Amino acid sequence: MRTGLRVLLGLTTAAALALGGSAPALASTAAPTVWKWGPLHSTDGLAAAWGKVAVGQSGLVVYGTLEDTRGSGCAWAQIRYLSARNGRWHTASYYNCVPGPGTFRKNVGGVLQIKARTCRGTSARPAGRCSRWKTVYTQGG
Repeated sequence: MRTGLRVLLGLTTAAALALGGSAPALASTAAPTVWKWGPLHSTDGLAAAWGKVAVGQSGLVVYGTLEDTRGSGCAWAQIRYLSARNGRWHTASYYNCVPGPGTFRKNVGGVLQIKARTCRGTSARPAGRCSRWKTVYTQGG
């Protein structure tokens, strides 16, 4: 009887150690690192953008919400990112011409820095009233 109890306690301890050792590893891979940014407002205050930079499977991903507060004109969010591969700046622009919030997403990959700004404009292009470029992510900082 004593031998059976010892074996059972040994198996229980081994199972508890195995489960306890793997639980933190699963928790750390399930929650990626995230940097929040914004809100950034256009100079006339009629457009706002905010969001986050998250670690994705193939580099960084910029998620954002762009809000247009008026029906005339459009709100624009512009994202600039410095590629770690070739050292060049790339720009992605998103617009929302409907009053209320809209979302956007951009896979930027491996980058050294990401900047964002918010503008007002038409459905064709930003036409001014832009905020200053704000750095929302810097590698190593």
